[in-house]
Formats: sequence, structure tokens, C-alpha cells
Amino acid sequence: MKLIFRSLGRCKRAVAIAIGLKFLGSVFELLLPYIFEHIIDDVVPAEELLRVVLWGLTMFAAAVLCRTFNVMANRRAVDNAHRISYQLRQALFEKTVNLTGPQFDAVGLPSLISRMTSDSYNVQTAVQQLQSLCVRAPIMLLGGVLVAMLMDLRLSLVLLVLLPVLIAVILLISSRGIPLYTKVQQRLDDVVRIMRESITGIRVVKALSKEDYEKRRFGDANGEMTKTDIRAATVMAIPGPFMQLCLNAGLTLVVYLGAKRVDAGLIKPGVILAFLTYFNMITMGVMGLNRIFVSLSKASASADRIDAVLQMNTEEAAGGGAHCAPLQGEAAGAAADFIRFEHVDFSYGADSAEQEGFAGESREKALEDISFTLRRGESLGIIGPTGCGKTTVINLLMHFYDPTAGRILLEGRELRSFDKDALRKRFGVAFQNDMIFQDSLRGNVDFGRGLSEAEIRAAAEDAMAAEFIDRLPEGLDYAASIKGANLSGGQKQRILVARALAARPEILVLDDSSSALDYRTDAAMRRAIREHHPDTTLILIAQRVSSVMQLDKILVMDNGRCIGLGSHRELMASCPAYKEICEIQMGELS
Repeated sequence: MKLIFRSLGRCKRAVAIAIGLKFLGSVFELLLPYIFEHIIDDVVPAEELLRVVLWGLTMFAAAVLCRTFNVMANRRAVDNAHRISYQLRQALFEKTVNLTGPQFDAVGLPSLISRMTSDSYNVQTAVQQLQSLCVRAPIMLLGGVLVAMLMDLRLSLVLLVLLPVLIAVILLISSRGIPLYTKVQQRLDDVVRIMRESITGIRVVKALSKEDYEKRRFGDANGEMTKTDIRAATVMAIPGPFMQLCLNAGLTLVVYLGAKRVDAGLIKPGVILAFLTYFNMITMGVMGLNRIFVSLSKASASADRIDAVLQMNTEEAAGGGAHCAPLQGEAAGAAADFIRFEHVDFSYGADSAEQEGFAGESREKALEDISFTLRRGESLGIIGPTGCGKTTVINLLMHFYDPTAGRILLEGRELRSFDKDALRKRFGVAFQNDMIFQDSLRGNVDFGRGLSEAEIRAAAEDAMAAEFIDRLPEGLDYAASIKGANLSGGQKQRILVARALAARPEILVLDDSSSALDYRTDAAMRRAIREHHPDTTLILIAQRVSSVMQLDKILVMDNGRCIGLGSHRELMASCPAYKEICEIQMGELS
């Protein structure tokens, strides 16, 4: 709930205007039965036509003002709610793109999607109701009771007995509803996750004829969410019928007692008519409060989920160690190396485990005791079996994660001392299974960096992408589909490499980015990079020995450990595993 009130606080003036208009509309609505009672009991019996007309016009004016203020208030409430929802989604997205690697892993993409969509909508609905129902309902309730007491205290006792019971029921049920709606949103995360997996992997699903299996998997998750939602809705629906029963019983009692008091001459007929109208207003006020608590129960659960992300200390907040103390001793000597890994260990989930109190729990290491150095302009190839930790080395180098142990230095400074945005601008990266966006090929290479046509063209030529781009009628203006569905695997990889090269980075990382290329194109691309980017430090992850054998250094990995480091010639003499890979792939010992 703190998030909702913080959001309202950012639009104080607009919210105050909406609440003020709703207050005025509700006050004029409260006056209508009172004016009606006065006309029935005092004006009409006087048989003065002018007074009847004047009071009739007064009642008509009050009705018009009531309607006008309420319409204006509702429109402003809707507008404010949409503005707040927009700001909330924007803040959540900005926070999401700055999450650290462990934070992103802990929250999960499906959960982030549902927080951005379903949760933000629940908060939007609550914000709207807080500006309308939360004003009108209490005024109808408290104002109705107050005016009714002024008109006839004894009849008002019926209301005074019922209201504490009804409010207690609402509060009790709403306290149980919030945890249930939290579970509903968690089940929604599962539904989004399975839907995303199935749609993303639809080709695999169809290729293996597993449509029925995916339908069952989605149906199970959807069923669990539906059952939880029904349970939450059932619990929150309990007060409605109970309150309606109590209020109808109270109304019957008011009619009975009011009739007896009219017969006894203790009150006038107009009073009982106005009293019944006020009782109806009070009923609407109580039912409005019930609706508010249902909505706020949903919104409170959603707001907590959103706020949990917004309060994370992300890269944007944590970054910015732009100034460091001068290097001394061993660190000063390490500054001669451009990139340096010193006995680096890493385990995925270690940060989350410590935060959750499981720091003592043993976790399998993704990397163990990794050490190597690179000078500026040197090249490093990383080779090894699938899952051995090759990409994890890159994730640590780009500071997506912090090492569990050891140090990573760039120009003699620890990575954590760099501003992360400035650090990553020094990289050009083509990740394995990277994203082609629904944009032109020019837009995909440029990626919002404002590069010149010459820079984009040069990058395309170095990545061997120009040869197929020139064959397209639209050239660089050719529109790529979502995830590059209208491009071949090799075309996508060449566009990704062009994107990485376009800004002439200091460090170029190619993570298995030539697996779909033929040997001739792969060799030509590596030759162009070597010739046209001589000062760029290259780190290349590959499965092919032919892709790395000409590089300055080769890091051979297995099960997260370094089992060989050196040039191709050195490794052929000292690393049996590398020698075996060469023999298998090339058919002969080099």
C-alpha cells in the first residue's frame, strides 16, 4: 500500500482536485433528500406556488451540480489513475533493465512481465477508486448517518447498531484476502512462464508433435491459477450477501418503526421518505466500502510485488565508482595487463542464497580458480564442451555478476569500481542466441546509437553481412521480423556481429556467433576483424578449433575449470584435451 500512496503523492494537485470535486458532488447528493423532505413537509402544505417553484428549482440545481461535479471528478480520477499507471510501468521497466544478474534470476522474466501488466493494472484500478469511491462511500455513510440522526435519533439507532458489525466483517475478510491475491499473482507468473516458453519454442513443439503435452502443461498451470483466483474471490464475496441481508433487515425495521411514529404523529411523512433515501445512501456507502476493500486487497498484493522490484538496489543505483584510489603494490603491476582474472570462482544463485539465509548451503561452482591475462589488442579464444562455463566468463567480465571469490581487473582496476554504463560502452558483444529486433537491418545494427551510414556500412562489410544485404531490394532498409524470423541463421549471426563492431569497441566479445556460418565466411570475418580492428581486444567463444587456433591465447575449459591456457602450438604440446578436440574436428594432429 505504501507504493500506492507514494504514487498518489507525486500527483498531489491533480488528486486533490479530483477528491475536492468528488466531495462537492457527494455533498450536493446528500442535500437532495433533505430538500425533498422540506418540500413535502413544509413547502407544499403552505400552498404557495412561488415557494414550490423556487424550492423545486433549488432541488433541480442541486441535482445538476451533483451530477456535474461527480462526472468531472470521475474523469479526473480516471486520468490521474492512467497517468500514475504510466509512471509506474515506466519506473518498473527502467528498474528492470538495471537489475543485476542475480536479481533478474531471482525475480524471473515471467514474474516481471506479470508485474508490469496485471499488477500495474490492479494498482491503476485501486488508484482510481481511491479518488472516487473512497470519497463518496464514506460521505454517503457518515453523512447519511449524521443527517438521519438529526432528522430522527431513534430511527438512527438501527443504523448505529448495524454499522460496526458490517465494518468489522469487511475488515476481517479483507485481511484474509490480501495473502490470497498474492498467491493468485504468483500463479499468474507460472502461467506467463509456460505460455512464453511454449510460444518461444513453438517450432520445437511442432517438430516433436508435443502440442498436446504443452496444452496439458499450460492447462495445469491455468487451472491452479483459476482455483486460487476463485478461492480468493469467494472469500472476498462473503461480506456482500451478509451486508445485504443485514441492511434489508434494518430497512424493514426502519419502515416498521417509521410508520408507527408517523401514525403517532411524532414525525412527518416527508421525514420517513427522506430517511428511507438516506438509508439507501448509507447502504450504497457500505457496499462501496466493500468494493474498495476488495479492490485494495488485490492492489495491495500487486503493489507489494511491484515495490519489491522498485526497492532493489540495482546497477543504476549501485554503480558510479568512477574515482578510485591510486593503484599500489601488486595492483599497480597488474595495470600493465588490460584484462586480468585472478583465481576467480563463481556460483549462480550465491548472492540470492546469502540474502535468503542459505549462505552455508553448498552450491555447485560454475567457475573455479580461473586466471588469465590479456594485453590491449590481444585475442583470446575460449573453447570447451557445452556447459563448461565459457559464457559465464563473459557474464563476469561484463559485470552482470560479481565473482564469488577472486578478482577481475580492467586496466588494473577492479570491475566493481567502474560505472557499469561506462564500462559496458567499451564492449561490443554478439551473444549466443542474441536478439534481432523488429526493425530495419540498419536499425538493428545501429541500435539507437546514432551511428553514421559509413560506420554501419563498414561494420556490415567486416561482419560479411554486406554480401547478402546488397542482394536485398531494400538493402539496409530491409525490415527484419520479430526475432529475425525472415532471416537465416547465418544472416542473423552476421547482423549481430555487425552490431557489435559498429561502434568500434575496445573489447569485442563473440559468443559462439559464427556457428551458423560456413568455414570460408567464418575465416573471412575473422580476417576482416583482425585487419580493420587491430587495437580491439577480442574474446571469442567457439566450438570450432579452426575459429580459435590463430588467436594469441586459447583458454580450454571443462566443468568450470581451466585445463589449458596458451597458444595453439603450446596447447598441442601440453593439453591432451585440446589435442583430442583438434584430432576429432580436423582429422589430424596439427
